[in-house]
Amino acid sequence: MPSGTVLLDFIRYHEHLTGTKVGCNEGDCGACTLLVGTLKNNELQYRSLTSCLTPLGNVHGKHVVTIEGLNMEGLNAIQQAMYDESATQCGFCTPGFVVSLAGFCLSGKQATTENAIAAIDGNICRCTGYKSIERAAAKVAQLMHNRQAEAPTAFLAEHGILPSWFAGIKQRLYSLQTQLDGELQSPTATEWVGGGTDVYVQKHDVMKEASIRFLFDDDQLKGIRQEGNKCIMGASTTVTAMSESPLLQQYFPRLADHIKLIASTPIRNIATIGGNLINASPIGDLTIFLLALDATLLFSNGEEQRACPLRELYKGYKMLDKDAGEQLVSVSFELPGADTVFNFEKVSKRTNLDIASVNSAICVSILHDTIAHVRISAGGVAPVPKLLDLTNAFLKGRSIDPSTIDQAIAIAQTEIAPISDARGSAAYKRLLLGQLMKAHFLTILENAMH
Repeated sequence: MPSGTVLLDFIRYHEHLTGTKVGCNEGDCGACTLLVGTLKNNELQYRSLTSCLTPLGNVHGKHVVTIEGLNMEGLNAIQQAMYDESATQCGFCTPGFVVSLAGFCLSGKQATTENAIAAIDGNICRCTGYKSIERAAAKVAQLMHNRQAEAPTAFLAEHGILPSWFAGIKQRLYSLQTQLDGELQSPTATEWVGGGTDVYVQKHDVMKEASIRFLFDDDQLKGIRQEGNKCIMGASTTVTAMSESPLLQQYFPRLADHIKLIASTPIRNIATIGGNLINASPIGDLTIFLLALDATLLFSNGEEQRACPLRELYKGYKMLDKDAGEQLVSVSFELPGADTVFNFEKVSKRTNLDIASVNSAICVSILHDTIAHVRISAGGVAPVPKLLDLTNAFLKGRSIDPSTIDQAIAIAQTEIAPISDARGSAAYKRLLLGQLMKAHFLTILENAMH
């Protein structure tokens, strides 16, 4: 079967494992959620993902778990919790919820109800109502309370929460790695794929038969590190890896809140930084995030490398300052100082996962109660991700007060050209940008009070 085939089609139509459902085919509903186990730093790590957007090439040499793989004699503990709390009606969405909750159990995260509910933020139920599902999630969290330092797979197998064979998967993956022929790559690739979360929405049928170079597991394109005062992130680093980075957590105290606005857990697990930038969406969340940080991109054509400021990458709608043979290698930016505040805001119809109506970020340095440096970016208000240059120039050297904020919003309105579409009217988007800018300055003032 072609390596560009999505995992959902493979398991349903080739392996005939039909417990996993076909829903939206866009990563929105969670009906197709699977777990994938990967060996990382001598540890077995499981992540949930949307199989409708994941090519087979991205699970090469990994452990793929479908709902059928969670079956035991009778109901497993997660299924039992769903049953006990009447958390299912038609049942179409139920496999995805069960798999996502199994992912929570396998993640090693703290056994809290909040973390269990966060694990199902990419799953939609259209008929049951969420309170019963939340109660089931709380029961699942309770199951994990006594794990302590024990490996999740061992604990789950020992206590009969999930099938006992999970305890032997780590060794089986080690054995499998020694048998693999190396990277699953096409020597004549015409398409490059990271996480696939956008390209498989746009070109599902084309990608199935395409000649693909898979970038998702390229170790040279992964990782987050510090060099001097600079943060460097590999292009294939996932949004989840950003959220879990101790370095980013240190310099961005509200990082967890910001990342929660960027897609759902299964999407964040596979969506890459490079994919978000090169997709060139006018409302790419990480693009807006990194524009405010004045990020620089490093491209390579295989022989030479070229640096390009992110603010100069977008030349028009879906038009990039990038040659066809160039590949994004990394993204870098200066880490914020003690007098710098960063904030990210987003409004969308659905808090988790949905595409933004308008999003915006700010990076501002305050010196002696005046703005020393500021960069405000905005998405959904122009054909390209927008750095509000005139607004930023106006704000520099001024104090933050109501008059300054009102004037800055008025100037920002002259820099944007939103259009009416499914995510809101042009007038609504203009209003949203003003509101998000006010939210930025409220955050700055709150930060100054602490």
